[in-house]
Amino acid sequence: MDGDQPRLRPVSPVRTDGFVVYVANLKSYHKTAEIAANPKVELCYLDATHDQVRITGVAEIVTDRNLLQEIWDTNPLLRQYLGTIDNPLLVVYCITPTSVRFMREWALEYHQIPLT
Repeated sequence: MDGDQPRLRPVSPVRTDGFVVYVANLKSYHKTAEIAANPKVELCYLDATHDQVRITGVAEIVTDRNLLQEIWDTNPLLRQYLGTIDNPLLVVYCITPTSVRFMREWALEYHQIPLT
């Protein structure tokens, strides 16, 4: 929220496990405070044919050092911009889905995707 105005925020997915999405962020970004205040988030993906996938979920900060190291080791962009995994600005969120929906372009109807 920006006052009483909801805002979309760009994110940087750095790993996926099924519909679980890991997102890198900087602690100094406004969205970090927004997620701390309300960890409910939604991601929307659009492919080249305009089909959509929406993942509604809850964001949690990843603290598992081994998982953070795996993410760090496989993301040259993180290493280029942040220099070290111990950069105090780095925060990685794990977004655990509560709902996944799919819609074909112009179908105007979402289909619920089972999570299990």
